[in-house]
Amino acid sequence: MVVPTRADPVARHSLGWMGGPVGLWARYGSSWLSPLRAVVALTTLAYMLGYVLDLSCRNQLWRAPERYEHLCYSDIPPLYFLRGFSDGLIPYVQATADGQHLEYPVLTGGFMQLAGMITRGLKDVTSPRHVEVLFFDVNVVLLLIPLLVAVIATALTVRRRPWDALLVALAPTLILGATINWDLLPLAFIGLGLLAWARQHPFAAGVLLGLAVAAKFYPVILLGGFLVLALRTSRWRAFGLLLSGAASSWLVVNLPVMFANFEGWSYFYRFSSERGEDFGSIWFMLSEAGITTVPADRLNVVATGLFALLCGGIAVLALVAKRRPRLVSLLFLIVAAFALTNKVYSPQYSLWLIPLAVMARPRWRDFLIWQAGEVVYFLGIWWFLVAYGTEGQKGLTGQEYSVAILIHVLATVYLMAVVIRDILRPEHDPVRTDGYPEDADDPAGGPFDGAPDRLTIGHRARDSVEAEDRVEA
Repeated sequence: MVVPTRADPVARHSLGWMGGPVGLWARYGSSWLSPLRAVVALTTLAYMLGYVLDLSCRNQLWRAPERYEHLCYSDIPPLYFLRGFSDGLIPYVQATADGQHLEYPVLTGGFMQLAGMITRGLKDVTSPRHVEVLFFDVNVVLLLIPLLVAVIATALTVRRRPWDALLVALAPTLILGATINWDLLPLAFIGLGLLAWARQHPFAAGVLLGLAVAAKFYPVILLGGFLVLALRTSRWRAFGLLLSGAASSWLVVNLPVMFANFEGWSYFYRFSSERGEDFGSIWFMLSEAGITTVPADRLNVVATGLFALLCGGIAVLALVAKRRPRLVSLLFLIVAAFALTNKVYSPQYSLWLIPLAVMARPRWRDFLIWQAGEVVYFLGIWWFLVAYGTEGQKGLTGQEYSVAILIHVLATVYLMAVVIRDILRPEHDPVRTDGYPEDADDPAGGPFDGAPDRLTIGHRARDSVEAEDRVEA
């Protein structure tokens, strides 16, 4: 088992208070406090800390501008009334009085409906003064479940590195932004999907990824990473099972709602395609900085084109690399490229990247550098919104907010660059070097792990990792 205080210099110097390089509990032979139990306990404590940081907003009913000044904004409370959960409306099937449909994918809508039902039941028993506070608390309790699932899945995906999940549990932006929205839900399905793939269950992995897409549409782009590695290895049967599983589960969740009310079901997709540049994006940064503005009617084409261009570069990288990249490294690069080119970058979007970043580059220094940039952006957007559209209110100017966006972009690009270096120079990849045999290939790669190369660019495809090691020896 890889122990961070032995393998990672930053962890070794930062965690001495926990007992030194070996660890106090390991030193005295504690069998109960396993790495997984310790990570679960610390995840829960960190999540509770995030809730405590939200109490000032909770006690003031998320009133503006205090909700921005105190850095505790959440989308959850107002939607209880605004999207009809207080009235018992069925999402997608029934619209609110002003004709508004729910702007979330179906599985997230179902999660919100469950929270709404529990809230209405508790309201009749407890008679709270402010029901939206109760709705927020119910969601906080329910969202802990997918968070723990995501962390546990991260700990189990690479068998010898359970402590890497500690970075997920203690990530500053997860503590700060876990309850802004419902973005923890897809993380659980993605984590379970990657775990199933690593354990050689491609169809089950596809089913879980399909559920992730049904909760938040962005996980569909993860299929691109699997496709590129299937192209390099010719593992088409496994990829086909993954794809069929994903399509099946997505259709099972979405088809009933589509038939019940296509207008309500499709609102999320229409809303996403019609929105223009928004907070946190490079497009918003360019506009606020006075550099250029991309017209709304062209932004979809420009943003999608730039993302496609970056994905093409990632695909070429995967085929050019002398040694096949690890799966999670490609997935991290793809999601990071999507986050950087998207029309909006909400502060909770950094949650999408945290588990993938941890598995792609489990080094505390690089992870914390990236997280520092994300925290700067987290502070920047709320302090910008304090004064946004308000006369005489002190806050960040558009130019200052643009600097915060730029810092977040540069921090993400930095981590992407380090992952790319690991791909091109695998001797720097900690997953392939920390405590593993020299022929370790891709511990989370599932069907791709140790597979022979069938298609590469610029060099001869090798039969397997072991074959290359024998040649070098």
